[in-house]
Amino acid sequence: MYQHYFGLAEAPFSIAPDPRYLYLSQRHQEALAHLLYGVSGDGGVVLLTGEVGAGKTTVCRCLLQQIPASCDVAYIFNPRLTVEELLSTICVEFGIACPTGNASIKVFVDCINAYLLDAHARGRHTVLIIDEAQNLSADVLEQMRLLTNLETNERKLLQIILLGQPELALMLERPELRQLSQRIVARYHLGPLTKAEVAAYVRHRLEISGAQRQLFPAGLMGRVYRLSGGVPRVINVLCDRALLGTYVQGKERVDRATLAQAAREVFHQARRRSLVRPLLVVLILALGGMLAMTLHQLELPETGTATAPAAMAKPAAQTIAAALPDTLEWPADKPRSRSKAIAYAALFRAWGADYNGADACRQAENLGLRCRSVRGGLDELRRLNRPAVLLLRDDQGREFHAALVALADRSATFAIGAETRTVALGALAAQWAGQYTLLWRMPPDAQETIRSGERGPAVQWLIGQLAEAQGRVADTGKEPLFDDVLERQVKQFQFVQGLIPDGAVGPQTVMRLAGVGDRAAPKLLPRQGGQ
Repeated sequence: MYQHYFGLAEAPFSIAPDPRYLYLSQRHQEALAHLLYGVSGDGGVVLLTGEVGAGKTTVCRCLLQQIPASCDVAYIFNPRLTVEELLSTICVEFGIACPTGNASIKVFVDCINAYLLDAHARGRHTVLIIDEAQNLSADVLEQMRLLTNLETNERKLLQIILLGQPELALMLERPELRQLSQRIVARYHLGPLTKAEVAAYVRHRLEISGAQRQLFPAGLMGRVYRLSGGVPRVINVLCDRALLGTYVQGKERVDRATLAQAAREVFHQARRRSLVRPLLVVLILALGGMLAMTLHQLELPETGTATAPAAMAKPAAQTIAAALPDTLEWPADKPRSRSKAIAYAALFRAWGADYNGADACRQAENLGLRCRSVRGGLDELRRLNRPAVLLLRDDQGREFHAALVALADRSATFAIGAETRTVALGALAAQWAGQYTLLWRMPPDAQETIRSGERGPAVQWLIGQLAEAQGRVADTGKEPLFDDVLERQVKQFQFVQGLIPDGAVGPQTVMRLAGVGDRAAPKLLPRQGGQ
């Protein structure tokens, strides 16, 4: 409600775990480093604990954006499962073939072991991430330990990362779980932010959301720290309510009284009046005025004025969006076993090429394209802005592939054979676990990794792409050197793109930069401004 009032591009204090908003405090940097170690390690268990709202899941989302191409990752965020259900979920997440209807733990483990051995032989690294792991039962934790026994002479075959609240660490101290505890190769507890970090955290989130002025005076930051205890999620809720109250009162920035009232509302303390109550009055009056205007416009055609259809256009569009199906069904006249081939045929067709049925990524390389097959999120797909093949499941748990060819605010359009089907965006939330494959094109002068201190054509390309992305003209007279100035520009670009702003130009940053100038590539989002 208050975004336009304060000149913000988006809500700065959403509690969604958006990696773009991750403030890398010293603690969060160390937590991320532990998880990265776990991804690249030689097996065992990595443990990350923290209080509710400390930022564990957001750190994990950042990790997922930095997963090396050689890693296969399964992310389980609902661990209230039996041993059989957990093993079945692992098989589903990794795409492991197992007998239909199997309920035998031994068969599940044999299937997983065969998959891990094959992945190891192909040079793949397999990582299992379990969020909210404090909800795991002792039996399931013991099964986790047994999975770490799957190994070759050189290394463990499965790396397990457990994320959970502090009680998870206490659970692992139980005598019956001591063998699992001994397999923990790295552990870290993510504590609250310090007073100075709280101020930097609030400033960081406001800057990312587009704030052009100071909305929280520096003198209030100590109060925000004391009220929130330094817990990021509590800071978000408190600051969001404070901005709402400031907007309702028509003030320019948050003051002490507004923050105090926001705290009373957030923490459910007794209060004489709510900051939101004036807003409700305004909304009721506004709705009443809109209703009166609409009734008046509906009578206007009698006098020859045709404004009623225009007045009803927006609600009609919303009705059409609401009428879209919220499930993508696989066509009954097409064999489900061919869904993958059909989806890749549609993906290659979007790039003006024919799919020959072989390995998609290898064929893409022969066409001068690159292939990205990972687990991510909808926001990542929007930023990459390329058609993709998604692995989906119907309401009976049966898997199929479909080519996502268009994405709007409220809908997603898929190509299935010669047909296109548009569904409500909620279908992705219900049917998609995040696995996707897309194609992209890397220019001849680019390279997958460009390091600080380098010179040459790749750096010249980097300078040009950053300039185009940031809407400015590149300095062609400057020597193409990856210096500190260029590193700061890279960090700025990474911030905007939702990547970790580390200034290092790796495959993900190169892919985003390559997409800036590739106007011939197929787009996922509708073109804006006639482009």
